[in-house]
Amino acid sequence: MTQEQRGKVYEGVLQQLKSYIEEHRLKPGDKLPSERELSEQLNVGRSSIREAFRAMELLGLIETRRGEGTYMRAYRPYHMVELLSNFLLNESRTKSELMTAKQMIEKEVLFLLNGNLDSRNRSELKAIISGYSYTQRHQKVFEYLFSLCDQPLLLSMWQFISGFTHTVHDVNYSDEWYEELMNVMEEEDTLKIIRLFQ
Repeated sequence: MTQEQRGKVYEGVLQQLKSYIEEHRLKPGDKLPSERELSEQLNVGRSSIREAFRAMELLGLIETRRGEGTYMRAYRPYHMVELLSNFLLNESRTKSELMTAKQMIEKEVLFLLNGNLDSRNRSELKAIISGYSYTQRHQKVFEYLFSLCDQPLLLSMWQFISGFTHTVHDVNYSDEWYEELMNVMEEEDTLKIIRLFQ
């Protein structure tokens, strides 16, 4: 499936969710069906529902309460699909733009933590690097780093952009890249953080 086709599928899911919300007259505080239920009702994959939910949450339209479900926060029909389409699904958006945005946020997290990792943090980071497969490792490493620097907005932005990046192509980093990441964090050298992403 091409990037353009993925964009159209994704935009179609958002349109269906928009119609569902309007048809059921959902208001702030109302609960949305689960990913599984929506997947069956709208006849689309659960991963597409999950990505749409992530985007809607970032825009402040819904909120996910752990163990309870997903609830409406605010709803502005004119806002949802148009904003997302113009921002990320425009054909002029390339995978290199998505990667650049993703890496800018990753660099910022490393800058924020530079010099602030203690020995326990370093040990936990090493355990994550060695404990996950190539496909999961990067996500887990940066989720951990975000948890250390208490930047929920940056985390939401990173997850959102990262989710789109993975729909465009697989992003894998070598063992050597992670070794260099550990060295950079131990040496507290900001120039090496920049070089890590070049």
